[in-house]
Amino acid sequence: MASTAVFILAQAPAFSGGVRGLLGNISWVAGGVLVLLALFSFVSWAIILYKGISLQRAYSQSRTFLDVFRKSTKFSEVNSVCVQLQASPLVGVFQAGYQEVNQQVRGTGGQAPAQPGAAPARPTVRSLESLSRALVRAATAEVTRLERRITFLATTASVTPFVGLFGTVWGIMNAFEQIGRMGSANLAVVAPGISEALITTAMGLAAAIPAAFFFNLYSSRIKVLSSMMDDFALEFLNIVERNFT
Repeated sequence: MASTAVFILAQAPAFSGGVRGLLGNISWVAGGVLVLLALFSFVSWAIILYKGISLQRAYSQSRTFLDVFRKSTKFSEVNSVCVQLQASPLVGVFQAGYQEVNQQVRGTGGQAPAQPGAAPARPTVRSLESLSRALVRAATAEVTRLERRITFLATTASVTPFVGLFGTVWGIMNAFEQIGRMGSANLAVVAPGISEALITTAMGLAAAIPAAFFFNLYSSRIKVLSSMMDDFALEFLNIVERNFT
């Protein structure tokens, strides 16, 4: 009986502790799973850093743009500073509205006065509905731009736990295969398969948790910026209605 146990231990795969020991004893399938999860994690962190910086710039420049817009007396003054605040989504909305106002005013501002010597006709916009549609289109385009790439974070958060689970199942299968082949449930027999299962699960969670957290965080920030665009569009329409109708 003792000789049988010695034989089983001798046939069991060598296993050393630590991360190096875990990685040195995994199968090619688990290795492929780990590489895939590492790629998901790397791309996710790149997006997290990039979007974090860009959304912060968008918010700070939006606050600056609102200050400039509310202190200016002419749209042309606001338009002159737009080049410096391109990260703000409000700039795209304003420029779309400004262009629409100019097109409508040019269509009516060139009319001659009704009587000789009378003051020139006041420039007016012909359709506030057209202006509102232009603002909505621009706001939608800006939201789409802000949301670019963060959908990958949602994909990572939902997919990587299942990829890790696949590696877990494969590791458990290997553990049972070792038990059947060796005819023993000795720890030295099942440890490599169990460790393989656990490391893929841990890697899947390590990729999914940050992606889910930052996806929710950035989605809430984009909602704040979207609300700022909606409020700005209404404010822009009110100013145009007071001055050009």
